[in-house]
Amino acid sequence: MDLGLRGKRAIVTGGSRGIGRQCALALAREGAHVCIAARTHDALNQTLAALKQTGSEGHAVAGDLNIPANCEKVVQETVNHFGGVDILVNNVGAARNADILGLSPHLIDEALSLKTYSYLRMSQLVIPYMKENRWGRIINIAGSAGTSPTRGNIPTGAANITILNITRALSDAVAGDGISVNTVCPGLTNTGRARTQQGARAKREGRDVEVLLKELGGELPAGRIAEPEEVANVVTFLASEACSYMFGSALYMDGGKRRSTP
Repeated sequence: MDLGLRGKRAIVTGGSRGIGRQCALALAREGAHVCIAARTHDALNQTLAALKQTGSEGHAVAGDLNIPANCEKVVQETVNHFGGVDILVNNVGAARNADILGLSPHLIDEALSLKTYSYLRMSQLVIPYMKENRWGRIINIAGSAGTSPTRGNIPTGAANITILNITRALSDAVAGDGISVNTVCPGLTNTGRARTQQGARAKREGRDVEVLLKELGGELPAGRIAEPEEVANVVTFLASEACSYMFGSALYMDGGKRRSTP
């Protein structure tokens, strides 16, 4: 299937590692020009080199997207290099969590600032360019904690459920302009961050992290955790010409863990 992405201009935030890196590479393999944004120079440069090996144009911008001026910088540099923006993948940020009985409201504020507000700002900045061509795709990576609260994940859950609400509202605002806004909600995924988090748990419990990850995957209907490339494949489809009539939706990639319907 031709996804119609050749020559499209994309921004992937949090694009240097994990799911973001794989999204950037998947889009580039389809012929899109991709700007990646993240805070760490070394990881950005490594991913940028991998992007260029696909034969597509790549660009990297380092910066903390908590800062509004850095959001503006990412968009402006993308426009300067590629002439516009057609696709935005919002993926930046990982919240710090704590047990609800000792949770500081500061951690919720931090999670909202790091993830939710940057998603909103980036979307607001790229929409005018998408409106010019009456075509655009915004894909938000929100995780599954937004609809699966636990006593230990409230900052992450608060950020993610707000992203789901923003997705719906933005979609209503721009669907008539040929712009789709959707969310992908991954569960536990085999990324460096997940391995670090589960590695800390494994160390506390005196266990091997590989065994722990296998056990956690075995608890899912799918029988395993996700690979970041699998999430990237869905993001790439949502970004494509082929996905022409999906608006304001959330796709759960949690191995079947989610119990609520729809």
